[in-house]
Amino acid sequence: MTTLLLLGAGGQLGQEIVARVPASGIDVVARARAQIDIADSASIDAAFRDARPDVVVNTAAYTKVDKAESERDEAFRVNATGAGLVAAACAAADIPLIHISTDYVFDGTKPTPYVESDPTAPLGVYGASKLAGEEAVRASHKKHVILRTSWVYGTYGANFLKTVLRLAGERSELRIVADQRGSPTSTRDLADAILALTPRLVAGGGHWGTYHFTGVGETTWCQFADEILKAREAWVGKRPALTPIATAEYPTPARRPANSVLDNGLFRTTFQVSARPWQQSVKDAVDALLAPGQP
Repeated sequence: MTTLLLLGAGGQLGQEIVARVPASGIDVVARARAQIDIADSASIDAAFRDARPDVVVNTAAYTKVDKAESERDEAFRVNATGAGLVAAACAAADIPLIHISTDYVFDGTKPTPYVESDPTAPLGVYGASKLAGEEAVRASHKKHVILRTSWVYGTYGANFLKTVLRLAGERSELRIVADQRGSPTSTRDLADAILALTPRLVAGGGHWGTYHFTGVGETTWCQFADEILKAREAWVGKRPALTPIATAEYPTPARRPANSVLDNGLFRTTFQVSARPWQQSVKDAVDALLAPGQP
């Protein structure tokens, strides 16, 4: 049986991978932040000795986009130094690495979806640290797949979908940014893609490099919220008013790309794997959270 060492198991994607594993036939050794510091080579070496993995999936990351502006050193320590050390350990063991990256490596000025070969130009510290991580992975280990994704949400951890559901129960009106575009990505779809990809890479399938994987279709944050509220209304029978606003009306320490839409064509044609339409994945996530008996 294939053994997968999962780094970042306490995050929303890491928890989803653990939950989806039983159907995959893969043995997962899950390590959360409290169990491994990916920016410490001794910590990584100990995890490798313990797990003896056939493949590593690195979902560990510093993801506080706004806080990164004032915590640059920590963002780069985890997202750049840590990514490079994990890749180097995989190279030493001669095993594949799947590394998760982000749409924030782009500046969002392109009018059409971004492809993998487009020039990178991060707007803030978080994006710059993730780009540095990508570069460290490429420099350290040939057998890697870097998956860039965007607007990630699911039933675990903190994310936009769960925030909208919470605020819908507290407020009569939600004001949501409507001039940023992206592709909401379900952790379930992303986890299933990673688990489908894993045995192919372990078998020596090649196709190393950088790919984009997101939910199918594109939308704005406001339309994303509307879809969440529509799914919630089916359960509770009511919804708050939704008011679109401009980015300028909701200032944040870190700038966001106006266009975060990633083209998934290369991943789909290479691996014959695709996410579901983002609207369907949103409905499924809301249903899972609001179904009777759920916390």
